[in-house]
Amino acid sequence: MLQKRPIRVKVLIGLGLLLLIVAVLASSGLYSAYSYRGLVRDLRSRAAELPVASQLSQQVTELQLTLTELRGLRTYGYPSIYDNDDPSQTIIFLRDEFVIGIVHVETTLSRYRELLEDKFRDGSRMADNRLEWETVHKIEASLAQVCRTNADTGWIGDLLMIEQLQTELECLQELSLELPSHLHKKLGGFAEEVRGQYRTLLVGMGVTSILAALFLMLFMKLFYKWVFQPLGVLVRGSRQVAGGRFDFRIKLDTNDEMSELAEAMNGMTARFQAIRNDLDNQVAQRTREVIRNEQLAGVGFLAAGVAHEINNPLASIAMCAESLESRVRSLLHEDDRQHEVIGNYLRMIQSEAFRCKEITDGLLDFARGSESKRQQTELGELVGGVIEMTAYLGKYRGKHIRFSHDEAILAAVNPQEIKQVVLNLLTNALDSCHEDGTVDIGLARRGGFVELTVADDGQGMEADVLEHIFEPFFTRRRSGQGTGLGLSITHRIVCEHGGDIQATSGGSGQGATFRVRIPLAQTQRENKHGHKAA
Repeated sequence: MLQKRPIRVKVLIGLGLLLLIVAVLASSGLYSAYSYRGLVRDLRSRAAELPVASQLSQQVTELQLTLTELRGLRTYGYPSIYDNDDPSQTIIFLRDEFVIGIVHVETTLSRYRELLEDKFRDGSRMADNRLEWETVHKIEASLAQVCRTNADTGWIGDLLMIEQLQTELECLQELSLELPSHLHKKLGGFAEEVRGQYRTLLVGMGVTSILAALFLMLFMKLFYKWVFQPLGVLVRGSRQVAGGRFDFRIKLDTNDEMSELAEAMNGMTARFQAIRNDLDNQVAQRTREVIRNEQLAGVGFLAAGVAHEINNPLASIAMCAESLESRVRSLLHEDDRQHEVIGNYLRMIQSEAFRCKEITDGLLDFARGSESKRQQTELGELVGGVIEMTAYLGKYRGKHIRFSHDEAILAAVNPQEIKQVVLNLLTNALDSCHEDGTVDIGLARRGGFVELTVADDGQGMEADVLEHIFEPFFTRRRSGQGTGLGLSITHRIVCEHGGDIQATSGGSGQGATFRVRIPLAQTQRENKHGHKAA
């Protein structure tokens, strides 16, 4: 599904995978650092309780010592550790010291409460200080009792009250010694908790590392499949095309920018192949035209010489035949059977001699190819005049000619030569048609050219005939008549006008089409096909 998404979407997906990898690794590292920080903070906070608890225990002990000394003075009257000989002054001093000790105990207990009120991480074993709070409440209750007894100024002289204070201080001493014991027990079990957290962190780091590696492998696989693999296909395809395989097409079904690039390269290759094929066809066509022109030039030189050499004997033959005919007419009687036979033969000799002379005159016209004067001519009227002239010929009366043109078209041409072109093409088309055949003539503008088409439904032409159709003396008329020079002369006239002529046919019995293109503007090209005969 994602394979057919655009590359920008795929890049965003890849960036998302990279960010996910970074997020997984970062979250794992941050969690480990946070756990370590919390652990250190808990240890530091709880470790601060130990000196305060020890100080509290020491201060309670000092109270007990002060109270014990007061009790001894009251009971036994033994000397005091203080340098004072007056027992009453010593008792007052010890009482003041006892009061100050109580204040110190209250102050230290208040500091311990503040440490217990510090916030800890939720779920931490070290954060559970309920036992400490219970002990603190008991200490506060016991200390409150001591303070109430101390508030009675007569307790110094009452041994019973001193005994009660002694009992309260012993209880207070036990409670103050109980405070650090709770923390010691927690520290003993804390090692196991830390070991479990360590294992959990190791497992978590392993899992996140594996996930990051899997995401990275997935990213590399998708990047290879979405980018490198299509690029490889494009590179291999371009190398195939560069190697000359222009029929090779790159196939990519990714439906992304790579696929668009492949389609563009395929289109470029197809256009280049079409251009190359067209150029090859044009080169082949121009080559054939050059060969044909060389052949025509060679035939022109030959025809000029042969025509001059033949014209004189033909004129002598025709003159002798005509002279013999007049002599025979005077020597033989008209009723004589030999007169008619000899006369027919002599007339046949004259007719064929003149026919040969027409052929040689055509050869001379073909060889000379004199330069023509061109003028602006309305081609529709010119073609219509040729059609009207041809329609009156008896042998073409049963055949149909259809002429279609939409507008008046002016072109700089030699009218007589263009008439000869139209006449040659029209008579060839009519000769190739059946008795009720049809010839379609079209005249239209095509860009900067005027295009004349002459199409018939006659016998058609094979490929080998089309290849030689414009060569001199090549003819395929059904009647067997013709010199084979008409299309050659037509080709020469069209080329002299800067145009071209093409013949197409679907094959035998499928008719033929001749297409003539002549530029509308007068060209500067000068084709000199006139060759001086020897």
